[in-house]
Amino acid sequence: MTGEPVTVRPPLDPAVADVRRAVRTALAALPAHTAADPDVLVALSGGADSLALAAAVAFEAPKLGLRAASVTVDHGLQEGSAEVAAGAAAQAQEIGLDARVIRVDVAAGPEGPEAAARTARYAALVRAARESGPRPAVLLTGHTLDDQAETVLLGLARGSGAASLQGMAPVSEREGVTLVRPLLRIRRATTRAACVAAELEPWDDPHNADPAYARVRVRARVLPVLEAELGPGVAEALTRTADQLREDAEAFAEMIDETIEDIVEHAEAGISVSVPALAANRAALRHRIIRHVVASEFHESLSRAQTLEVARLVTDWTGQGPIDLPACTARREGGRIVFRAR
Repeated sequence: MTGEPVTVRPPLDPAVADVRRAVRTALAALPAHTAADPDVLVALSGGADSLALAAAVAFEAPKLGLRAASVTVDHGLQEGSAEVAAGAAAQAQEIGLDARVIRVDVAAGPEGPEAAARTARYAALVRAARESGPRPAVLLTGHTLDDQAETVLLGLARGSGAASLQGMAPVSEREGVTLVRPLLRIRRATTRAACVAAELEPWDDPHNADPAYARVRVRARVLPVLEAELGPGVAEALTRTADQLREDAEAFAEMIDETIEDIVEHAEAGISVSVPALAANRAALRHRIIRHVVASEFHESLSRAQTLEVARLVTDWTGQGPIDLPACTARREGGRIVFRAR
């Protein structure tokens, strides 16, 4: 019996399949784009996470009728950074993405070099997304489950409150740009295995192995100890905690939106909140209303200690004077807490 030879495709590597599936789910959930609009922009550092993401986007985006490109930010902080950025862009082009490199200057600041570089990077990425066409492109980043677990653990250690324990949202907005993190359910080991299977060459940032950074110590020392002493699954448990806290925060946000219009009034050079209304709410909601008022009116975040001091104007009023806060002061005047710009 004769016939045409049968072509047998090699089985798809499980790591590649996992990353593609995560990207497909994220892209399918995006709002419809017109053919004239830019579609998705991958933030490509050249590391295994973003490179695996870029390869999956290059494969999945055309199947959904989406155009995809990548942008690599060169911070100029390490010797050879321009070559690393060019190499990442070259690999992106090889897998079918339009690629560009943006060089940024990182200004020294009190927050430290890592935070300053992150600020400069996101500013460049958002600008690239906004300038990519008539409508901003959707920006995709390669943050993984491991990144999420590290973020939650650092927030817990710093006592930063529920906001930081929520970790990174799968979808968020940044200056009018939709930011999507498709790989928050994918382990870092999976992205590296996907790169190996696809014969891609990721770049290993030496900063990711420098114990001078707290995140590196969490990654290399703290999480492995927790896994060894408490059993496997700690990273996954931390990400589930973040999901649950984010759900709680969304519920609180809805409650605040429903409540705040009735209890807030504009005041000279600021805003005021009803004391009886704050007193009638439980502490958790009262504190969130206080933080929300300051954040929305003065674009500043209050610490736990500052929030509690303002709350004492409601629950433990003994005639104390105004409280100095970032960008404003809080004072009790009759039946209202008045926040005024400083």
